[in-house]
Amino acid sequence: MRSDIQHAGQVNTAETTMLRIAMLGTGFIGRFYTQALHGKRAQDRVQIVFGRDARRAETFARQHGIPHSTTSIEQAVRAEDVDAVVIGLPNHMHEAAVNVAAAAGKAVLCTKPLGRNTDEALRMLKAVEEAGVFHAYLEDLVYTPKTLKSLQSVRDGAVGDVLWVRSRETHPGPHSDWFWNKEMSGGGAIIDMGCHCIEIARSFIGKDVRPVEVFCWADTHVHPIEAEDHAVGMVKYANGAIGQFEVSWAFRGGMDLRDEIAGTEGTIWLNHWLRTGIEMFTAGGQSGYVSEKAESENGWLFPVGDELTALGYVDMFADVLSAMEESRKPREDFYDGYVVNAIIDAAYRSVDSKRWETVRLPLWRGREDVDRVGALREYDANHLLIKEEKMPDGTTKVILRHKESGKIIQQTQ
Repeated sequence: MRSDIQHAGQVNTAETTMLRIAMLGTGFIGRFYTQALHGKRAQDRVQIVFGRDARRAETFARQHGIPHSTTSIEQAVRAEDVDAVVIGLPNHMHEAAVNVAAAAGKAVLCTKPLGRNTDEALRMLKAVEEAGVFHAYLEDLVYTPKTLKSLQSVRDGAVGDVLWVRSRETHPGPHSDWFWNKEMSGGGAIIDMGCHCIEIARSFIGKDVRPVEVFCWADTHVHPIEAEDHAVGMVKYANGAIGQFEVSWAFRGGMDLRDEIAGTEGTIWLNHWLRTGIEMFTAGGQSGYVSEKAESENGWLFPVGDELTALGYVDMFADVLSAMEESRKPREDFYDGYVVNAIIDAAYRSVDSKRWETVRLPLWRGREDVDRVGALREYDANHLLIKEEKMPDGTTKVILRHKESGKIIQQTQ
């Protein structure tokens, strides 16, 4: 074990050296994670990979230059040359893997969603905190370059108070069979992609602001499954802000990742995937991979220059592994994953009840008293300003509300 790793997975900041990682999972996300880890922060290396299929694990290790592979989670986690465990497994395997890592005193980084429900997530949070190990929630979409830039703009006051965040993720459906199994995954499009959208909204609204209620509609449109393949939901926060999520496994045309942030003083629109700078038409077809969830290799294509960076993986691991070295909290940890699971549970209850459902958070670490977003704008001693607009003839129209009578009037200047 490296000498600068302290007890319970905490790292001494005196020296920055290679972090050695056990990768649990050889699927789509495990591949993205490994490529990101071996990329910009090249000193960090995956030392051993776990896979349920021995031949696939051996092939994965060979392709990525990983020294060891195994079909035993315990062997991967407890290896002496492993400092941190990255969980890229199906949802139903998260809790068991977290418990093994926590018991071994290893830092643990878990993919989204943290659990299949709030109870699982809370048990995982307690496991890592009681063991005293470093923990991170691998929510990549809050780390995209566009999101990070926009979050800084919001902190700098560019949009005023954030009133509403709309986040959308849609595509034709996930790539592995377990996603479609409700028992293994915990649900459908809501838990698969709503977790991204919910945490994006929390990041812009303020993660210390309590989510209080959720209203959600969901249905199964085109796939013969028990879970939902399409959903729209709204999350109401204690300060009056709204987070809206739109998710679908029934969308055709690739993957659509968009966010919209509306505030009292401005608006931000983000398009992370489709039509973001590269558009290509081919009549003959392109041989090979185009981009994640692309549905064709001919016609109009929208390749992505650097998927690992565009989807946030590179900046996510840079933050998380630096946080390990500096003994600080990463941007996202298991507590955040637990809050997201609580919101998702409320969404599923709302789908069934067809009404607003309370977000149940037995463990809440944010603020209890928050100011309501938005503010009334004074125009003069007697009036509040509703709107001021420059008209085509060059005049300015002002719409006002009288403070005492409530009468609405307009003036042209």
